[in-house]
Amino acid sequence: MTTSEQKGIALQWQMLIGFLVGLVFGLIANAAAGDAAWVEWLSTYITGPVGQIFLRLIFMLVIPLLFSALVVGIAEMGDIGALKRVGLKTLAFTIVVSGIAVVLALFVTNFFQPGAGVDQALAQQLLADAREGAGAILAGQADKPSGVAAVLAIIPNNVVAAMSANDILAVMVFALIFGIGLLLTDTPQARMLQNGIEGIFHVSMRLIGLIIRLAPIAIACFMFNLASVFGWDLLVRLGAYVGVVLLALGVHMFVVYPIVLRVAGGVSPVWFFRQSQEAMVMAFSTASSNATLPTAIRVAEDKLNLPRRVARFVLTIGATANQNGTAIFEGVTVLFLAQFFGVELTLAQQALVLFICILGGIGTAGVPAGSLPVVALILGMIGVPPEGIGLVLGVDRFLDMCRTTLNVTGDLACATVVSRGEDREAPEDLTPAAPPTPA
Repeated sequence: MTTSEQKGIALQWQMLIGFLVGLVFGLIANAAAGDAAWVEWLSTYITGPVGQIFLRLIFMLVIPLLFSALVVGIAEMGDIGALKRVGLKTLAFTIVVSGIAVVLALFVTNFFQPGAGVDQALAQQLLADAREGAGAILAGQADKPSGVAAVLAIIPNNVVAAMSANDILAVMVFALIFGIGLLLTDTPQARMLQNGIEGIFHVSMRLIGLIIRLAPIAIACFMFNLASVFGWDLLVRLGAYVGVVLLALGVHMFVVYPIVLRVAGGVSPVWFFRQSQEAMVMAFSTASSNATLPTAIRVAEDKLNLPRRVARFVLTIGATANQNGTAIFEGVTVLFLAQFFGVELTLAQQALVLFICILGGIGTAGVPAGSLPVVALILGMIGVPPEGIGLVLGVDRFLDMCRTTLNVTGDLACATVVSRGEDREAPEDLTPAAPPTPA
């Protein structure tokens, strides 16, 4: 699918302007009006619904987009050998880079000890204030299967039920199996079906392209709601924790990814970040890898000039499986809360945290706050009160935006690395959007 540049201000700058407008007016409302009735009315009846309508429109199309992109991406591999090669390269990238992310998270948290200096009276007050929200998260986690049942649950016995429940991982497994079946079936009917599924992909992308035009308005609403409620109060109170999370995310973004892109991807990191900025702004604004998936696919195909079969396969898998920012957030949060409650973790327990965070980064839903249930699960396993997650709820939205940006950037970096050495399937893929230049 080809896209044309819109006249006027580019979409990513419109989204950035919407972000700044919402933030400024939200902070003004928080400072001047506080808990005034008109602020609550505006958030409840205007800005809140506008933001939710935008997200609902996006999520309405995520399932058909994800299913069609993954099925067609696999079917266009041409043979099982190509699928195996791309799949193994994607898996290797995910495990290695996620492992680096969690080791980095554990190192900076142990070094700076952000939970050790928290005032206990203030922390207990914050915990009491947020206990209700934490209880809702824990209750939601209790309804989900664990252990062997969780492994079995990723294989849906009813794909329609999985889609209606928005079980992204189960839908991806079905799409993976269906795509392999389509790859192995060389009949006119199968090729016709593949063309039909690709048509679903194009229609979904077209509709989402229209919806994305509303993004600047929705982003302004998101930021107004966040800033008008919390202001800078909780950011200041939990500044040490937020600082450590941002440090780990920043090192991974601007040190680990550039090295991986240069060494394994063979491209200039500066060129990569310049071409990826639209997807990064979208990820930061929506705090959802799934909502950013359409933009990421378009950026990968049109700006990074990656083979579409590889880009669609890697990015649809990566929206759920390659979440380095989530792994970092989970590692720092678990250790922070352990330090806060005075729970000393042995080396073996920290290794367990590392392992579960890697798995959590692979299996966490790509939606806002999707990693919080995983954090609660890990806390319970290492003896930290799970309701302690309530301490971070006040700043989670901002951190969610930051870690989602890293997640989406990591997906694009993974697609870039995996695409190296892969054949382009169309002549237009041979012309790069801009020649990579030395960093």
